[in-house]
Amino acid sequence: MADFAITIDDIRKAAATIRGQVLRTPLVPAPRLSQLTGATVCVKHENMQPTGSFKERGAVVKLESLTPEERRRGVIAMSAGNHAQAVAYHARRLGIPATIVMPEGTPLVKAQNTRAYGARVILYGETLYESAGRARQIAAEEGLVFVHPYDDPKVMAGQGTIGLEILEDAPEVDQIVVPIGGGGLISGIAVAAKALNPAVEIVGVEAALYPSFQNAIRHEDRPIGGATLAEGIAVKAVGQLALPVVRELVSDIVLVEEALIERAVNAYATLQRTMAEGAGAAGLAAMLAQPERFRGKRVCLVLCGGNIDARILASVMVRELERDERITSFRITSNDRPGLLGKVASRLGDLGANILEVSHGRLFLDVPAKGVSIDITIETRDRQHTWEIFEALAADGLAPKRIDSHCLSETAY
Repeated sequence: MADFAITIDDIRKAAATIRGQVLRTPLVPAPRLSQLTGATVCVKHENMQPTGSFKERGAVVKLESLTPEERRRGVIAMSAGNHAQAVAYHARRLGIPATIVMPEGTPLVKAQNTRAYGARVILYGETLYESAGRARQIAAEEGLVFVHPYDDPKVMAGQGTIGLEILEDAPEVDQIVVPIGGGGLISGIAVAAKALNPAVEIVGVEAALYPSFQNAIRHEDRPIGGATLAEGIAVKAVGQLALPVVRELVSDIVLVEEALIERAVNAYATLQRTMAEGAGAAGLAAMLAQPERFRGKRVCLVLCGGNIDARILASVMVRELERDERITSFRITSNDRPGLLGKVASRLGDLGANILEVSHGRLFLDVPAKGVSIDITIETRDRQHTWEIFEALAADGLAPKRIDSHCLSETAY
């Protein structure tokens, strides 16, 4: 194995450091995710850590390495959320003052939680890069120790303890699928796993909007940036310590689109009965994107974080119902006659549809003066049930027109 920033011995020492301070998370079989993907899937539930992500491991190792004088002065970190919460939580527990610089667009729940753990929170910049620049400036001005979220040997070794635990609990695993942001997590896991079982395959996953490692390793020039559900891995600059590890030990990097990240978040919630933020669900999204790559294999998914805003989770789940056509909207245009709305509602009830929303309009210019339009959103059992309802309404002479996510469809149904 090449000369990397960390070794298996560093990771074993990190495991001794975090023992009793960080939860040893369970590796849980996932039969319904296995059915969904065609692989034998187990999930490493790092979302069960007190702050909801794997970041506690590296944070504790780094904080425990500080001298008494450094502890007195305090630490500073830049983070989009999970690293911030981990540093704040354990810094308070260890009596170390903590300052966290977060991008201005950080999800509210992550900023609030970081403050609740006792840290001074500074919102600065649109990206982690801008936040990092401000954090280093404050560190120099106030004499604080900078705790990097991924490009630090102590942090990398701490994250690598996940690899030790996976191979202890499932030595027969064929593939470990790991989300990639700056690379600290996957590099630590790769060093640990490959030292224990050289045959295990490490597969990385990046959001398609942030293909930073893909560009660096394959010498590509894909555009980087944009709003992603996986903000925890939305990193533009790869970790320089992690890069050689990823280049040598990671067999492939899969890019996943936003729709698949949403689908994976929903699958964790509905099939695995657990919370996954966008970055945490990226591994499952990769399996959905390239099922043939994983089919028939014993696959471990690293669910690296579960800090997702409740409103975002609700939106994702409703959007998945719409994609599956279990929630659908349509418009009926007809002569305005007494009892029409009641008859339509009764008919939908007879057909087994649940009405979620109704808009009754007479003033639209595309509706005849004596006409009325009714926009209805319904919930059904599945796509086939939706089709049967539309056929029945058409047979009744109501001529429903689908309303998709963009506009009114030109087709009846």
